[in-house]
Amino acid sequence: MDFGIAGLIGADSWKLVQRAEALGFSHAWFYDNPLFVSELFVSMAAAAVQTRTIRLGMGTAVPSVRIAPTLAGGLASLNQLAPGRIDCGFGTGNTARSMMARGPLKLDDMREYLRVVRGLMHGDIVEFDYEGAPRKMKFMHPAPGLVNVRDPITWHFSAMGPRSRRLAAELGLNWINFLSGQPAALADVGDMLAQWRAQGRNAADCYTTAFTLGCVLAEGERCDSPRAMAQAGPHVALVLQHLISMRDRIDLGSSLTPELARIAREYQRIYDAYQPADTRYMQLFRGHLMWVLPEEAHFITGDLIRDISLTGTIDQLRARIAELAAAGYRQLTVQLVPGQEAALDDWARVIEGL
Repeated sequence: MDFGIAGLIGADSWKLVQRAEALGFSHAWFYDNPLFVSELFVSMAAAAVQTRTIRLGMGTAVPSVRIAPTLAGGLASLNQLAPGRIDCGFGTGNTARSMMARGPLKLDDMREYLRVVRGLMHGDIVEFDYEGAPRKMKFMHPAPGLVNVRDPITWHFSAMGPRSRRLAAELGLNWINFLSGQPAALADVGDMLAQWRAQGRNAADCYTTAFTLGCVLAEGERCDSPRAMAQAGPHVALVLQHLISMRDRIDLGSSLTPELARIAREYQRIYDAYQPADTRYMQLFRGHLMWVLPEEAHFITGDLIRDISLTGTIDQLRARIAELAAAGYRQLTVQLVPGQEAALDDWARVIEGL
């Protein structure tokens, strides 16, 4: 199994990536959200020139954030700095678009975006709808060595639902899943591999990645300790934020456990009290995946941290990771949060020998 880190949000994140490379991690994933983190291509370029072996991933690109030629040009430029070490994950924009008060993109729009980006990266002439009219275009860099379209980019798709998983399987894209607890994680990978096989593909060719947050507990440390709350609590908050942002598409009464439905309803009341009303979505996401907001802290119990995030002692975590690997996950990526970068060494001890 491969192991990665995520949550790389600053222009100086190369320092953490360099440390992860030295500790044996195989992947480093950078978030792409222009309203929330440093410019991704700046951060990835710095890491590219400061590392030698670790793979550098964009997780994930959202069509409405960058037009297809812009994304392809950035990827080809990174590929010149770190040949053959670049991964690109695509997503429909659950977070990046939610911060602009928009829902996820339609899958047909994602399919078209993928076609243009991948075509340009193959060196093809592609037709691209630009400002309402189709235009043919290709890379036309006037000097050699500006971009690299020779070494392959590895493509991934963050596919959470059955329709998006079918699209991933149809297009032969590797799969990214953001975990929401062990039982769901095992069911999700089973469904993804079944979709792959339904397209006539060999399931062994589907590279599957599990993203999570968590905390490596000391013996006797509680799941709601201050350290666990800081490192893993934002994962529970993410689930609650997702329920609020998706409230028009999720039945809070029938699709959740009674306890989680109760919490979601109470969280909805907090959300509805945010003022001014037209900035509620910004207030909801201001600590997204980075820290727990004061008003949501009382929702985040030790039980929820244990059940939703990857939190436990070294032995407990190794057992859960082994179960994920046996189910079909090929990579486990743990997101680090600001101020808790020392957790990288804790996770290095967990994966040692796995």
